[in-house]
Amino acid sequence: MNALARRALQAPFRVSARAMRRVPGFKLFDETRDTQTPVTVGMWVRQQVFGVNHGPYWPVHPTSRVVGWRNVLAGVETSPGYMPGCYVQALGTIEIGDYTQIGPSVGLISANHEPGDLRRHRIGKITIGRYCWLGMGAMVLPDVTLGDFTVVGAGAVVTRSFPDGYCVIAGNPAAPIRSLDPEACTRHRSRREYHGFIPKARFAAFRAAELAL
Repeated sequence: MNALARRALQAPFRVSARAMRRVPGFKLFDETRDTQTPVTVGMWVRQQVFGVNHGPYWPVHPTSRVVGWRNVLAGVETSPGYMPGCYVQALGTIEIGDYTQIGPSVGLISANHEPGDLRRHRIGKITIGRYCWLGMGAMVLPDVTLGDFTVVGAGAVVTRSFPDGYCVIAGNPAAPIRSLDPEACTRHRSRREYHGFIPKARFAAFRAAELAL
């Protein structure tokens, strides 16, 4: 398909995108534009209209997968699976604080098979604080708690908790390689705050009605 044909096919979508931006209910496209996890018209249409990764209340890349989204409490500007190749398994609960960034190919695994009976799962939970960063290919396993400002190095496998945060962890199994000075860590906030597709002001009601935690 040549460039002219592609532009012709995309023209109706561009027109509809411009129209959607003028509708009050779709202010999120402009209000999240300069955030860590901007929501585009394409993302919204792919999930809400075409049903690709339908369910989660935050944008999920088409190559990522979320199992059990009602067990996921995602903070402001925190969208697990926003980047490609992620796997979010929330048979148990997963709670992630505000402004935490999650890189590509990250795994969040809240439940494991019972070693003696692989048909059954041992349900756990994952708790990740605010302003954390999970690097590419990191994996967080059940019953792990990471405190605020925990940086997980690329490819790390996190098997135990680091609840105090303010550290960089790496390796398999992950271990601390550096401490962070809390006074040097910035607790920034965006002017408009969203939990994925949902404005912060409306999120408490959504959580009570739709989420398991």
